[in-house]
Amino acid sequence: MIARINRRETIVFLASAAAAWPLAARAQQRAMPLIGFLHNGGSEASQYYLPGFHIGLSEAGFVEGRNVAIEYRWARNQNKRLR
Repeated sequence: MIARINRRETIVFLASAAAAWPLAARAQQRAMPLIGFLHNGGSEASQYYLPGFHIGLSEAGFVEGRNVAIEYRWARNQNKRLR
């Protein structure tokens, strides 16, 4: 027996499939990892640490902007800002 599908059911089916398509495509994309760099001092004081930090990341296969994102935060010697 062949089920008859009316026009309204066809439109609803096509609309739901079209709405789900971007969700399926988005689920397949890998999110870029995010690393937080937190330092008690200011950005000037952390310039000593940043080259080694980036070298360590590259040795682990990570390059900022290519396959990892980094957010930098400085407390400027105000420990309450570390939270």
